[in-house]
Amino acid sequence: MHPGTLKALEFDRVVVALRSLALTPLGEAKLALTAPSADPAVVTDRLALTTEAVRLLTDAPGFPLRAPADLHDTIALLGVQGRALEPLRLFGLATFLESIEQCGHLLRRQTRQTFPRLAKIVAGITSFDREIGDIRRAIDPTGELFDHASPALRSIRDRLRKQRQRLRGTLESYLRSRDTAKYLQEQVITDRNGRYVLMVRAEHRGSIPGIIHGSSASGASLFLEPLSTVEINNDIVALQEEEQEEVLRILLALTDGFRGRGEELASSFEIATKLDVAQAHSRLSRLMDGAEPTLALDGRLELRNARHPLLIPAVMARIEEEDGEGRVTRDRGPVPIDIVIQPPTSVLVITGPNTGGKTVAIKTAGLLALMAQAGLHIPALEGSALPLFSSVFADIGDEQSISANLSTFSWHVTNIAAIDRQLTTPALVLFDEVGSGTDPVEGGALGMAVIDHFRQRGATIIATTHYDTLKTYASTTPGVACAAFGFLPQSYEPTYKLLYGTPGTSLALEMAEKYGLAPAIIAAARSYRSVREEQLAEHLARVEQERARLEHERRLLIREREQVSEEQARFRNRDEALRQREEQLKKRLDAQLEERLRDARKEIDAVVDDVKRRAATLVSQAARRAVSTPIPLSTGETGGLRADGRGTLDQLGDRLRTEVVEGRAPGQAAPQPPASGPARVGDKVAVGPLGLEGIVESIQGRDAQVNVRGKRLRASLDDLRVLGRTGGGGGQRRVSVSVTSREHTAIDLNVIGCSVDEALSRADKFLDDAVMSEQKVVRVIHGHGTGQLRKAIAAFLHDHPMVERHQPAPPDKGGSGVTVVELKD
Repeated sequence: MHPGTLKALEFDRVVVALRSLALTPLGEAKLALTAPSADPAVVTDRLALTTEAVRLLTDAPGFPLRAPADLHDTIALLGVQGRALEPLRLFGLATFLESIEQCGHLLRRQTRQTFPRLAKIVAGITSFDREIGDIRRAIDPTGELFDHASPALRSIRDRLRKQRQRLRGTLESYLRSRDTAKYLQEQVITDRNGRYVLMVRAEHRGSIPGIIHGSSASGASLFLEPLSTVEINNDIVALQEEEQEEVLRILLALTDGFRGRGEELASSFEIATKLDVAQAHSRLSRLMDGAEPTLALDGRLELRNARHPLLIPAVMARIEEEDGEGRVTRDRGPVPIDIVIQPPTSVLVITGPNTGGKTVAIKTAGLLALMAQAGLHIPALEGSALPLFSSVFADIGDEQSISANLSTFSWHVTNIAAIDRQLTTPALVLFDEVGSGTDPVEGGALGMAVIDHFRQRGATIIATTHYDTLKTYASTTPGVACAAFGFLPQSYEPTYKLLYGTPGTSLALEMAEKYGLAPAIIAAARSYRSVREEQLAEHLARVEQERARLEHERRLLIREREQVSEEQARFRNRDEALRQREEQLKKRLDAQLEERLRDARKEIDAVVDDVKRRAATLVSQAARRAVSTPIPLSTGETGGLRADGRGTLDQLGDRLRTEVVEGRAPGQAAPQPPASGPARVGDKVAVGPLGLEGIVESIQGRDAQVNVRGKRLRASLDDLRVLGRTGGGGGQRRVSVSVTSREHTAIDLNVIGCSVDEALSRADKFLDDAVMSEQKVVRVIHGHGTGQLRKAIAAFLHDHPMVERHQPAPPDKGGSGVTVVELKD
């Protein structure tokens, strides 16, 4: 990509924001080299890696990379053989390598999603646990070596401490002695050139035998090393030199531990750099609320809700912080716009008033194209698409130069000529005010020729203009689209909304008047316009009004469509709730049948046991009657046992079949037989498979209208089961239906003291009544107790199809002893 284009579109500012998000010096240096690529494989891989990092950050707090600021210097010193790293450098290097391994652990712990590209990167991480452990055991976080770093160091430091204690004791004896204390300037022990000395008054120079190591600035005090401490001081100096040599030996051994694994170390640095770049890309995406763009193979450019990244407050804050500038507070971000070029269209001409957003629009399109090809997400809606451009050029701004003898117009022409020479397709070319800086007629003709030339060369072009010639060209030329930025008719305030299919107006006189130009000047300017120009302005104004009217109607249609969709969704939800209710009833019926079968098996087992017991009794009685030989049971006795058992089983089977057919619980009394014949007006009936009970109000053909608890329901006569007649004979009948009104329907159900099964049965009927009476919120009072009843009620409500949500009541209204239930519409 051309360097001038990157600067004109401010890609370098995006790189500054990106660099500010680096976690390591290596990543920051790599991010500083960020540039667009024209290789499809490279761009695809970069974008996919950024997307993986964004997904990872949604599940993880962030990449645990940590590195010292002087990491580059540390790496350079590692390349110098025989040079030991300072303790803090070694400690920082160990922390950095440890954080790389932690990144690998972070990826391996992710089980909800897969991250193939990130996993491939961390697969090459090498462990430096031994080297890191050696450093942690030898060096503390402040950079001091522990005594136990080596046996030799421990021995040297032990001897040093002893000698220093001996020396201090000897010197303190001079401070305590009356014979020598009177010669001292101050009662202190100080250090002079690495040797411990006393401060003696100059006039008592020879009073204490020793070596003079200098005097104070005033000359009043001498730094004296007593002769009795010279040997001890010599031992201390020698031990200090031994300590320094041992420390250097330890540091060199620790440093060489890394030097011996140079290739693995370089690989770890490269992995850390890749991870840092990926996490910076992902964090920038989150700052912009970005999305991965689609690489369009058909040449379409479709940016939906696109925003200029440098107008997003969070991004600008990072740039200002990096530049050291004062933070600028912005109340709001940029207004999103749609920039769309669909083949066979390859040119978009944007018009509209000054300060309306034209230049920002073309900069947004160009900058987002560069960002996408650099592997960055773009601030636009997901699904936005961009072609992969081999070259991007921008003719934006004014680079006039007196020294180079370039005017505004000549600079633009020179730049366009350079673009023509360097262009390779597919290409994106951006022109801001093409043809400006000269006579409007000739400039408009030149701009039209320039755009058409690059269009014929196969480039995608976005241009801005105020010239009527270019507006006409855009409105009448195949493959060229026209769009304009809107404004508010009353105040001429820009809306920053791009409107396609309209040439738009420049509003030069209106904007000049708005910004304070004298009314007389504005009136004179209007009088100077030709009749044709006046007519064109009026025509464009009418077109704009018609467009605004159509836009208003379009918004109304969209709103109505949304309302219809909401109604359809509501109906679908109700149908689904009814289906779930039916499924729940079926499950309950299956459970009841299973329970009945279990009871039947128990009764059958009891019958068999009874038969066996009776048979054993008969055998025993027969054995007692026998004298010498056993007398077998008679055929009559055996047959009687079989008949009794078979009769009992037949009765049990008949009862079970009756209960299953009639839907009764085991042991429940049989209902009165339903009336025969079709339903009639006034009959009490059950409707459909749900068994809703109601009264027939009217019959029309094969359909009947049934009153179910105050709700009128239309159903086929075939779906009605007559439960009772209102009376015999024909004639008119008077039907009295008692329906509990919504106002008198109970909103509380008290199940305190009930068993779980009883409470659930009552709750089920209670919710049915509440739904039929259109209650929205009801309460179930279950108390605290052991909590079993509360848990059973909660599980029942969770699976109920008509329950929207449920939660404990507020503390002042029962707390956890009461459950508040919200029902669906």
